[in-house]
Amino acid sequence: MLARVFSAAVLGIDAYLVDVEADISNGLPSFSTVGLPQGAVKEGRERVGAALGNAGFDFPLKRTTINLAPADIPKQGSAFDLPIALGILAASAQVPSEVLERHAFVGEVGLEGGLRPVRGALSMALAAREAGLTGMVLPIANAAEAAVVEGFEVRGARTLLEVCGFLAGERPLVPHRVDLEALMRERAADQVDFAEVKAQHAAKRALEIAAAGGHNVLMIGPPGAGKTMLARRLPTILPSMSLEEALETTKIHSVAGTLRPGHALSAVRPFRSPHHTISDAGLIGGGSHPRPGEVSLAHGGVLFLDELPEFRKNVLEVMRQPMEDGVVTLSRAAMSLTYPARFMLAAAMNPCPCGYFGDANRTCRCGPLLVERYRSRVSGPLLDRIDIHLSVPAVAYRDLADRKPGEPSAVIRERVESARRRQRERFEEQAGVHANAHMAPRDMRRHCRITDGIDALLKTAITKLGLSARAYHRVLKIARTIADLAGAEELDTEHVSEAIQYRSLDRGVARV
Repeated sequence: MLARVFSAAVLGIDAYLVDVEADISNGLPSFSTVGLPQGAVKEGRERVGAALGNAGFDFPLKRTTINLAPADIPKQGSAFDLPIALGILAASAQVPSEVLERHAFVGEVGLEGGLRPVRGALSMALAAREAGLTGMVLPIANAAEAAVVEGFEVRGARTLLEVCGFLAGERPLVPHRVDLEALMRERAADQVDFAEVKAQHAAKRALEIAAAGGHNVLMIGPPGAGKTMLARRLPTILPSMSLEEALETTKIHSVAGTLRPGHALSAVRPFRSPHHTISDAGLIGGGSHPRPGEVSLAHGGVLFLDELPEFRKNVLEVMRQPMEDGVVTLSRAAMSLTYPARFMLAAAMNPCPCGYFGDANRTCRCGPLLVERYRSRVSGPLLDRIDIHLSVPAVAYRDLADRKPGEPSAVIRERVESARRRQRERFEEQAGVHANAHMAPRDMRRHCRITDGIDALLKTAITKLGLSARAYHRVLKIARTIADLAGAEELDTEHVSEAIQYRSLDRGVARV
C-alpha cells in the first residue's frame, strides 16, 4: 500500500516542499530510503522503527520503501523523521490519511516517540503556505517560530502519539498564535545604551553618521579607550526592523541553529563578534554541509571585528565580496547556495602592537617600521571598503568621574530614523539601494551634486592627502549622510569637510 505525506526541506535560507512517499509491499522485511538521503536522514530509519514500537504501533515486517521527492536534491537533517513515521503508519492503515493531504509535517522523532525541534521551521512554514497547504504540524518547540507566518495554521505537538490522535480526530491540536506587534516591540529589551558611554563625543557623532547611512566604520585607539563599548551599543541606534527584515533575519538564525528555543521572531538587530581565530568558512559560511557564516548571521545588524590586524589575512580578504554585494555565494559540486549578508562592519584596532602610539600619557615601545608593518596587516582594498576611519582617544579621569549621563540611544535613534526615511524616499525606485552606503557611482552623480566649492575641496583632499578613487566616493557618501542628518537637500562644503575628517588612515594620520 502507498501513502503520501508532505514535508519540507531547507535549501540556503529558503525551503521547498518534499513529497515523502511510503510504499509497503510483500517481500523480505527491509527498509530503504531513496531520494539522495544523507547523514541523519539515513539514520532516521532506526529512530522511526524504535519510536513506532515504543509508541505502541506495529512496524510492518514487509518490504518498506521511502522516497523523498524531488529525488535530485540531497536531503539532510532529521526533520523527515515525523513524515516518514506517518507515511509508514498510513501505508499500513494504522492511521487515516485524509488530513495528510492538507498539512505538512516536520520533526525529529526520539526513540520514545517524543518530537524534538528542527532547524528552518519558519522557512518550511513559508514554503508550505506558498504550496497551497492549509497548515503544518511540527514539534511544540518550533511552533512559535512557524506561527509567525500569517494565514497559515501551525500546530505544535510533543509526541508522535499526539500527532496520530490529531490525524484520527481523537485529539485536537490547537493552532498556535503569536502577537506580531508585541514581537516587533522587542527592541525595548535593549540591555545597553549610549548614555553609559563617558565623553567620546566625536566617536558618538561618527557612529551616528555610520548608523544613519549604513556605513562601515573602523575605530583606532589605545586599549581601554572604549572601542568595544561603543561598538556594542551601535545596534541600539540603528533603525527599528521592519517585519520583512525580521522575517529574513529569523530565517537565517533558524537555519543556522542560533535561534533561541521557543523564540518566535528576531526583531532586534543582530550583533556578532567572532574571535580573531575564526576561519574563513566560519566567517562567510561553508563546510561539507554549507551553513551561514558570521557575515550572514550579522545580516541587518552589526559585525564587530575586534583587534582587526590579528585576523588572518585570507579571512579578512574573503569579506570583500559580501561587503560590496550584500550576499555570499557558496558553490559546491552538487549545488550553489546564496545567503544574504548586508551588514554594517564595525572594526577596532590599536594604533600599534603595544597600543600606545601617539598616546600623550604612555610611551610607545614600537618603532615606525613596526607600526607600519602592524597596520599593513589590513590591506588597502579592505580599508577602502570601510567608509569611516575613526580615532578613539583614551578617556580622561575627569570624564570618567562625571556622573552626568550622556545622550540616550533612543534620542540618537530618532535622528537616525529620520535620516533613513529621507534615504528610503530618495531610493524608492532603485532596487538594491536602501541607504547611502549602498549607492553606486551613477546614484552619487544624481544625488550628490558637486558645487564649485565642493569640487575645489575634493581636489585638495585627493592631491594633498592622497585619497584613492574609492575613498573619493566614500567621502561623498558620508557627506550625503551628514546632509541627511542635518535635513539638507543639497551637499555643502561643511558636510564634505566633516566627511574628509573620517578618512584618517588615507590622510596619513599617525596618532589618535
